[in-house]
Amino acid sequence: MVRLGAALLIAVLAAFPALAQSPVTIVIRDHQFVPAEVTIPAATKVEISIKNEQNVPAEFESSSLHREKVIGAGATASVFVGPLAAGRYEFYDDFHPATRGFIVVR
Repeated sequence: MVRLGAALLIAVLAAFPALAQSPVTIVIRDHQFVPAEVTIPAATKVEISIKNEQNVPAEFESSSLHREKVIGAGATASVFVGPLAAGRYEFYDDFHPATRGFIVVR
């Protein structure tokens, strides 16, 4: 019975690779995204966890990804992106526009 359950779980994860994907983590520190560039797989829905380590609010915003999320000081938030075509997608902190990063989809 355990083998059947394990085989079923493997089959489901193979059919839906997004379920097996761990969240991508980005930290906002000293008005910078760390890392400033992350790579994710094409054609897959991905969770991005954003942790604001600053003592001021920040915003994860991207026109190309159609996402906008305010993250309070010391807080963590998640956004989901995709499935996306291969390419390079910019994001930024709308409160501090010089703070920018990229999601690279391969």
